[in-house]
Amino acid sequence: MENHFSYTLFVRPIRTKPEFGAIYLRVNSNGQRAACSLHRRIRVIDWDNNLSQLLPGTPDSQVLNNYLTKVKADILRIHQRFLFGDKQFSAQDIIDSYSGKEKLKTIKNQKMVLQIFQDHNDKVDRLVGKDFAAGTAERYRTAKKHVEEYIKKEYKTSDIPVKDVNHKFITGFEYYLKTERNCAHNSAIKYITNFKKIIRIAFTNEWISRDPFQNWKGKLKVVDREFLTEGELQALISKEIKNERLSLVKDIFTFSCFTGLCYADVKKLSEKEVVVGFDGKRWIKTNRTKTKTRSSIPILPTAEAILEKYSAHPEVSEKHLIPILSNQKMNAYIKEIADICGINKNLTFHLARHTFATTVTLSNGVPIESVSKMLGHKNLQTTQHYAKILDRKISDDMAILRERLSAKNF
Repeated sequence: MENHFSYTLFVRPIRTKPEFGAIYLRVNSNGQRAACSLHRRIRVIDWDNNLSQLLPGTPDSQVLNNYLTKVKADILRIHQRFLFGDKQFSAQDIIDSYSGKEKLKTIKNQKMVLQIFQDHNDKVDRLVGKDFAAGTAERYRTAKKHVEEYIKKEYKTSDIPVKDVNHKFITGFEYYLKTERNCAHNSAIKYITNFKKIIRIAFTNEWISRDPFQNWKGKLKVVDREFLTEGELQALISKEIKNERLSLVKDIFTFSCFTGLCYADVKKLSEKEVVVGFDGKRWIKTNRTKTKTRSSIPILPTAEAILEKYSAHPEVSEKHLIPILSNQKMNAYIKEIADICGINKNLTFHLARHTFATTVTLSNGVPIESVSKMLGHKNLQTTQHYAKILDRKISDDMAILRERLSAKNF
């Protein structure tokens, strides 16, 4: 549609001193009119209405007229920018752009990084137990905290517009996590991946025009997960611990070693998740807290004995078959138990799940497909990582065999 546009400069007398006037700019666009002051005072008699400038020879006329020439050029340039844009505009829009109000509006309305992050985290918190695990919500909160601290340190402000996030920001954040926060490579990559989701939200909602993560590649390093060997597991089971609290923790940890359940799944294990299978034996059939995938686990005698041992415990009910402590306390006590049992490894509760996958199942010939189903993995590739660990163990065992054979001249 054709745009009817014009502008003019005029002088408006000052009420208290009518001999003086203020210079104004007026814009007409498609029948709409808007004006603003240029904050310049002159004598009314020095103004040339026809040329919209000061009369030549009046004080400061050359300087002021040069300024007014620039104003005219700026207004034409702003009109052209709006004209070739893809949005409708008014006379007031042109005036606002000239006076700087357009920029202030943009700053006020633009989306900020931490604002988007907090909105996302609030939604995740409300969906804990439905679409997200509590641990996932906690990781997003931690990731936001790291981004917030990075912005304060690097940009000296409390927040930045999401449009200002670029490849430099991302690589700088990664460096910050690894140096200032002393995060391991995989931990840093996971936090950046959490942040990447926030940027994808901004991109999807068209708050930014391009994805700054397009050229960023974050690859996790393969980490050999520790597990208890058969000897260490036997030492744990056979060790008699008189302290009631430590004995409880040892039993729960052992239960996880023989079921592969992580802390969250042991904590929520209920009577309805223990069923009699087609073979007449008891099975644990549960949806994993982390991924919601189904785990089907035959209950081995060691795990069955622990369930029986605590069946009369005052904290055991239909909804909770295991009287478990907090994850923090469990991990603290497990380290103490490792010292008592002479196990020289950094024991955590999750190490029990790795022990189930390696020492209890794969090492005893259970097919990897069956192990994958018991662990509730979404794909076999995740389970195959444990098989790589076993390859290393086989290599170590064969090295010992070579020495023995060499001693026997074979």
